[in-house]
Amino acid sequence: MIGFIRFLLKLMGWKIDEHTPNGVKKAVVVVGPHTSNWDFVIGKLAFMTYGIKGRFLIKKEMFIPPFGWILKAMGGVPIDRKSNNKFTEQAVWYFNNNETMYMVFTPEGTRGYNPNWKKGFYYIALKAKVPIYIAYMDYEKKIGGFHSLFEPTGNIDMDIISIKNILKQFKGKYPEKGID
Repeated sequence: MIGFIRFLLKLMGWKIDEHTPNGVKKAVVVVGPHTSNWDFVIGKLAFMTYGIKGRFLIKKEMFIPPFGWILKAMGGVPIDRKSNNKFTEQAVWYFNNNETMYMVFTPEGTRGYNPNWKKGFYYIALKAKVPIYIAYMDYEKKIGGFHSLFEPTGNIDMDIISIKNILKQFKGKYPEKGID
């Protein structure tokens, strides 16, 4: 199966970075830049080549049959974005109750340009006591994958600037919507 996925990515012109998250069983994964719906498709295929089931959060309204069944099978976790439902604690629960867990976030929170990132991923990493893996997609070079492991320091503003500085070197499908 992995061979077929690599073949499919190659047909699409993509290469997956060989840097793998060896030895890390749990992490928040921050992926950027996020400028297209294609990011999900290519990212999901990339995770499959690594043999990792990434979990991702999606608004609960998307989880209606039969689409909801497919989303859950792909690693989707339904969330209610309209209520204050202790989302961070819910996510930490997943980390505490799974032997392996890669929870994937696109901190821009949208496919358009957004200089003000959502910070939930950071609070989840702190409370779950897990590192942040920085992952990227570069449409210009048609390569993506895991870049580096980042240990949150507790200084959220400085840490987000550090993560942005790593990710801004990569070009999204629509570069004008990328990271500043």
